[in-house]
Amino acid sequence: MKTVYLDYAATAPLDDEVLACMLPFFGAQYGNPSSMYASGRRAARAIADARERVAACIGAHTDEIIFTGSGTESDNFAVIGAARANRQNGKHIIISAIEHKAVLEAAHTLEKDGFEVSIASVDRFGMIVVSSVVSLVRDDTVLISVMYANNELGVVEPISELSHAIAERKKKTGLPLVHTDACQAAGYVALNVRDLGVDLMTLNGSKVYGPKGVGALYKKRGVHMSPLLVGGDQEGGMRAGTESVPLMVGMAFALEKAEKIRVKESERLYALRSYFISELRGRVPGVTVNSHPTHCLPHIVHVTVPGIEGESMVLMLDECGVETATGSACSAHDLKPSHVLIAIGQNDDLMHGSLRFSLGRQTDQAALDYVLSVFPTIVETLRAASALTPTLNVSMREARREAPSAQ
Repeated sequence: MKTVYLDYAATAPLDDEVLACMLPFFGAQYGNPSSMYASGRRAARAIADARERVAACIGAHTDEIIFTGSGTESDNFAVIGAARANRQNGKHIIISAIEHKAVLEAAHTLEKDGFEVSIASVDRFGMIVVSSVVSLVRDDTVLISVMYANNELGVVEPISELSHAIAERKKKTGLPLVHTDACQAAGYVALNVRDLGVDLMTLNGSKVYGPKGVGALYKKRGVHMSPLLVGGDQEGGMRAGTESVPLMVGMAFALEKAEKIRVKESERLYALRSYFISELRGRVPGVTVNSHPTHCLPHIVHVTVPGIEGESMVLMLDECGVETATGSACSAHDLKPSHVLIAIGQNDDLMHGSLRFSLGRQTDQAALDYVLSVFPTIVETLRAASALTPTLNVSMREARREAPSAQ
């Protein structure tokens, strides 16, 4: 049976060249970067080189890059670390309604510390309205966090416009800081932090065909942060713990390669995405595409199929060798409706029939044609079953509403 992987937004396979550059640091080059002897110095130089490569990819200074253990950790560090370090200036932060749970839960953690969190709404496409976000800014606002590109819908947010809109306010105190989660954007849209005007930016290794278990946080010079991990002087005193040299080296190489092929690969994926959407609309009656019509990533196709449970579609596609998702992989086992779909105002009965196809380097038209050959039949089968068992569908929806969040 043919296998078609269409969940690149959850994770991408490790690039062969990336693996090759990592292997020496899993074996012969095992030195601790904090050691003074030769093998330690070699490891430290490898990290310095990796930091320089990441910085070059995003237009940053080398000392503005902090390696972390994941994109989630980078988000947590950006939100909690920045807010706590600047609490003497205020205890108010703003986040968008469609943020990754790594940001949402970090904000909830701050609420327990006495911070007030304002949620910026989005339009029906999932796009923030810059003027609305700015209207939430107060004298005690210390941080604004809006993701660069949403991991479920693929909508690309106007981050540079937001940064520009509050630039005058920041001249006096440097606040509020602007953080953006760019994990899903990396490799598909430009990441230059100077052009974006951000103070903090989250990156993730596994989304750019690098290793899992490593992330990075851009921290602009002069931004004050309170570390989350203490007990060592690694990462400029910002993240204690012996560094994972192979993962850092691998992430840097992967990000560098993704940036080199970004324009050409994005053009290829945009063409495939357009073809796939057009064919889906022609073959699956009632299907709705959820995203902005123009401000969107080239590899994410998020659809709603009325009258069908998303989990059923995922499982039946899996039986046909097609691997995809209902939404964020981080929430795959959470029975509650997607907070992103709630934020865009999607009907409760519709949002349970959501499906996210995400394309990647190994995706070609033949792979999409295979999906198109099996998916309409799956939809017809599930719709027929749904018509016969309406009570079951209602029960599943009720279970979602009552189920605790899987965190």
